[in-house]
Amino acid sequence: MTFCAIDFGTSNSAIAIARSASDPVGPGMRLVPLEGESLTMPTAVFYCTDADDLPATTWKGHTFDDSLPRTFGRAAVQAYVDGYEGRLMRSMKSILGTALVEQTTEVGHGFGVKYLDIITGYLRHMHSMAVTAGGQSIDSVVMGRPVFFVDDDAARDAAAQASLEAAARAVGFKHVAFQYEPIAAAFDYEQLTTQEELVLVADIGGGTSDFSVVRVGPQRAGRIDRRDDILANHGVHIAGTDFDRHVSLASVMPPMGFGGFGPSILGQAPRPVPSRVYFDLTTWHLINTVYQPQRVGELRNMLDFYGEPVHHQRLMKVVTDRLGHALVGSAEAAKIAVAQGGHTDIDLSVVEKGLHSPLSAEQVIRALGDDLTRIVACARDTVSQAGLAPGDISALYFTGGSTGLKLLTDQLEAAFPTARAVRGDRLASVATGLGLHAARLFKP
Repeated sequence: MTFCAIDFGTSNSAIAIARSASDPVGPGMRLVPLEGESLTMPTAVFYCTDADDLPATTWKGHTFDDSLPRTFGRAAVQAYVDGYEGRLMRSMKSILGTALVEQTTEVGHGFGVKYLDIITGYLRHMHSMAVTAGGQSIDSVVMGRPVFFVDDDAARDAAAQASLEAAARAVGFKHVAFQYEPIAAAFDYEQLTTQEELVLVADIGGGTSDFSVVRVGPQRAGRIDRRDDILANHGVHIAGTDFDRHVSLASVMPPMGFGGFGPSILGQAPRPVPSRVYFDLTTWHLINTVYQPQRVGELRNMLDFYGEPVHHQRLMKVVTDRLGHALVGSAEAAKIAVAQGGHTDIDLSVVEKGLHSPLSAEQVIRALGDDLTRIVACARDTVSQAGLAPGDISALYFTGGSTGLKLLTDQLEAAFPTARAVRGDRLASVATGLGLHAARLFKP
């Protein structure tokens, strides 16, 4: 039985495979370089529909996957930035457990692809890289999964895992196992400890904030069944993409009209500008719905709703030039810049020459305050569900891309003041732990 582990993340993904017998490091698992020397790859696919690049075997009006030219990871993002015709798909994981998973979405020029096939195609690309790196076929996989794909809905949560398993089997995996992502991170942390202890794993990525209380220690590390060591796990569907959306609504979208008012009519108080389009433009998997011809026509006819005509003009520029994803990227970059320096100025010249919007640490705190409060409450609830008090936790292990936000980690550390804060590899800890679990589960 040949095996691997895949961390299919909302923002980034990674693969772990077994080392070869000739590897000088010795037996165990290793992460596969996915793009150059990078051990992680953005969870992104770009479907190219430039006429000159389309194969002769495609026809408009049909649903395709393998026949359409695609790029993955950073190359996918770059193709979008470079202006190739087509569709950039990110945060595909967020559609699991929703009605979208079986629906078909247009990627340009009349071509349609089912959302689940997009995920399958991405996993097939990862499987191919694992096979190439390992030099042999791979038929078994441990897939990471959040504690909850969908909050407070067990049926949809189960459906989300079933969809991901179906995609993995379509790729060619005969044996598919799942492990909670924060539990996998705990396995990674376990390699660092020399004594038995209770660790609270905070796995905060692009789509979910997951927490687990796990008993770890060198004498427990070799056990396959660790159910008795998992004292509690809990999660909330709030994380990095939500942070980016709130930052965008706070600073990027107001110059486009969000939060503005219409003209005063017959002396009545001005009404707020309709806000739905702005929420859609800041949600990755909904951005392309704004570009549909009927929706564009409706927005074009809404000029009278705006007290500031320039706001409507800028919004139409965003919609007609399909700048939604670029603006979300600007919000993400601004969030990171503020975390590092306390203040930044967002360049919006792609919308209008000379247009910019300042973003301060105070604005970020206001924008993210409710989200951070809910995440910290979730961490406290996880410890409480384990029957423990905050002082019983000896280590707080941070992993996931969003733990780079100091504003968040400071609040979590304050909630568990006696716990030792340990920072793992933000993007690869889960994949490493999944690999350890795969080796225990599948290795003879």
